Amino acid sequence: MTTGQRDGRGGVRRRRLLIAGILAVAGLALLALGLTVARGTVAGVEVALAVILLVASYALQRLARRQTLYRRDDR
Repeated sequence: MTTGQRDGRGGVRRRRLLIAGILAVAGLALLALGLTVARGTVAGVEVALAVILLVASYALQRLARRQTLYRRDDR
């Protein structure tokens, strides 16, 4: 039995929320660097990448919560 089958839906949700949290922290760190330290093109690239990471984090969190909210209970 694989880990995904053992954990069930709750494990998948926790894993997705963990990944979303990591993406959010990385995005915020890049945003802070891009706005304070970096100069020129590098700053623009860092800010753009930070925004992409933050949007991906939000989408992943929303997906995890939506699947939990609207899942079928097969009991």
